[in-house]
Amino acid sequence: MYRKIIRPILFMFNPERAHAIFVWLLGAIGRMPLGRTILRKCYAVQHPSLEREVFGISFRNPIGVAAGFDRNADIYRELSALGFGFVEVGTITPRPQTGNPRPRLFRLKKDKALFNRIGVANLGLERAITRLRQPHEEMVVGCNIGRNNITPVEDQPVDYLKVFRNLYQYVDYFTVNVSHNTGQKESLPLNKENVLRILTPLFEFRRGQNEYRPILLKISPDLSDELIDDMTDIMLETPLDGIVAVNATSSREGLQSENIPAGIGTVSGPTITKRAIEIVRRIYVRSNGTYPIIGVGGLMTPQDVKAMLDAGATLVQLYTGIVYEGMKLMHDTCRMLIAEADPKAKTKTADESDTDGAGHLSGSHPGSEGE
Repeated sequence: MYRKIIRPILFMFNPERAHAIFVWLLGAIGRMPLGRTILRKCYAVQHPSLEREVFGISFRNPIGVAAGFDRNADIYRELSALGFGFVEVGTITPRPQTGNPRPRLFRLKKDKALFNRIGVANLGLERAITRLRQPHEEMVVGCNIGRNNITPVEDQPVDYLKVFRNLYQYVDYFTVNVSHNTGQKESLPLNKENVLRILTPLFEFRRGQNEYRPILLKISPDLSDELIDDMTDIMLETPLDGIVAVNATSSREGLQSENIPAGIGTVSGPTITKRAIEIVRRIYVRSNGTYPIIGVGGLMTPQDVKAMLDAGATLVQLYTGIVYEGMKLMHDTCRMLIAEADPKAKTKTADESDTDGAGHLSGSHPGSEGE
């Protein structure tokens, strides 16, 4: 249903407009009496074999939504009701920012890929606090944090700390995004010393809190193997709780689409699948499999997810795969994991109805791109 009917309609709109329409519609359902309850009963896949315990947090399944999908924490409760095991909102920056001029988001249909030069547009910290204050006790919500484009290089660690400190009580874990490419203000050079400049104040603040919030580091697929090892060593040598690998790539290698936008921007989709899995495996081996890794990047099929988990990922996140395959991708992946764990199990939605219908109907998500 999604690929034959819904996706062609959504693809009539530019990606940002399609995404805005979807956010409004899903939010409207969530505001209806029992709206999220109905979504959960119709669409969520539940089975004990899907449950995971990671950095002290219970996940109902290992399939999450990557950052950039719910940039302003508008629909994380509805996405959870659709069946995702966790939702990572953001990237959130201290001050609102409009990002780069439009058009800035493009579908590369021939490659089933997305090209993004949004520039970390978001409504800022205060808006995020307002949204994340809403009750969400029965779901796992992470927050991807970043810095404003106009922030001078020497003050960028302060931006991360401000978002971290002010959202600490409202989310379950944090992902420090040092890999976004806005093309505007100069970034701190990405090396071990500068990443520690960002992370150390977060560790110090956390030590003074009554509750523990895991801190993860998100890295780019464009890093050299040497830098990936450095980032892994940070995890081994500091209180960092895990790594999110990977963000989108600046490389155009392997793309078949015509009229690929020139200039700054990143690509997500199948062209980074292999590299993302390689990086996860490298981190897993170097850390002896003792730290959580969230695998993301080019996961377009349940088989891609399986390969990522086999490489050492503890959890995974979907993004571009949802744009092209719909929510059915998440449901099919859950069914695959259940079948592997218990071949005799009959997969059920929360209300004990067959998930095939849910998988097709819940695929109503527009094209948009992660940060």
